[in-house]
Amino acid sequence: MNLMAVAPPSYCFVAFPPRAKDGQVVFGKNSARPRDEVQEVVYFSAADHDPESKVECTYISIDQVPRTHAIVISRPAWLWGAEMGANEHGVCIANEAINAREPASETEALLGMDLVRLGLERGTTAKEALDVIVALLEEHGQGGNYYEDANSCHSFQSAFLIVDCEEAWVLETVGKYWAAEKMTEGVKCICNQLSLTTKIDAEHPELRSYAQSQEIITVQTMIDILRDKASGICVDSESFLTTASIVSVLPQNRSSPCIHYFTGTPDPSRSIFKPFIFVEDVKLVPKAQSPCFGDDDPAKKEPRFQEKADRRHELYKAHEWARAVLESDEEQGQKLRKTMLELEKQGLEAMEEILTSSEPLDPTEVGDLFYDCVDTEIKFFK
Repeated sequence: MNLMAVAPPSYCFVAFPPRAKDGQVVFGKNSARPRDEVQEVVYFSAADHDPESKVECTYISIDQVPRTHAIVISRPAWLWGAEMGANEHGVCIANEAINAREPASETEALLGMDLVRLGLERGTTAKEALDVIVALLEEHGQGGNYYEDANSCHSFQSAFLIVDCEEAWVLETVGKYWAAEKMTEGVKCICNQLSLTTKIDAEHPELRSYAQSQEIITVQTMIDILRDKASGICVDSESFLTTASIVSVLPQNRSSPCIHYFTGTPDPSRSIFKPFIFVEDVKLVPKAQSPCFGDDDPAKKEPRFQEKADRRHELYKAHEWARAVLESDEEQGQKLRKTMLELEKQGLEAMEEILTSSEPLDPTEVGDLFYDCVDTEIKFFK
């Protein structure tokens, strides 16, 4: 059996108060993709667009809207959309390719990952983002190759977890058809199987017991869940690897900022979660972005994917060295892992201070937050 013909077993989670800490909604996702695929973390500022303008998605162009929101996304570097991300209004969306009885269309249309980005760019709440996605599905449909692969087409149906600080929506789609479930409490996990039926049961079998053993779900709890290889949540198989991860904390007290942690590198058990906060002047992070090949990109030229471009960014390359050390040299690897976790801990503690502070956030202090964290990580690996 061709494993790549099966949807990769990504996992995404959301936890609401009182199961989550201090009136916070905690969101997380592991993006399982082909092992050698590079993901990049990219910020796009809010923008106004001319009437009648179009937006070039991965495979098709669609009508642009008058204004798009600021977003930060983690995406396979060859495509336009996103596996997961957040916008300036505290909306987070994750996509799951799902195995369904009805085969997905191989005709190039919108990818599930395109719909993630479009929902973030156009929705100020989780419900608005849901409405955006289902309207675009109705108009354009979904289809096209999910992988940068010329040898065969792997098309999948899509599910989404769409979250803000008040509610979450699980959206499952087959072609243009869809079903959605709203939740405002408890914990939820979605994976690569359809789960919405007359009896709703969409949790990972180990999530509830894990959550109960932790009592209260924090950012650290969610990170620990995403790092769990024994349960299969942290995917590391012959065909697939967790190529990037995200954890977001969305305070229900709107005077506190939403904080989004991205790895930008494969295998969360060997990666550092680095914080990002939306402010007016976010410093771009070229070191977490893949090279741009323009019109020469093999993913854009017809026929597509005739060759593989080297999409590794500086952070990815530095992390390759770290992964090799962690895997090969026990003593040096243990020392490296300890230092990596210490760096991450410092970041988590600094963000906790921001969340619990009664002082308003100074935008100048966090505009280069993610930039500095990536820079520190690369220097540390070198």
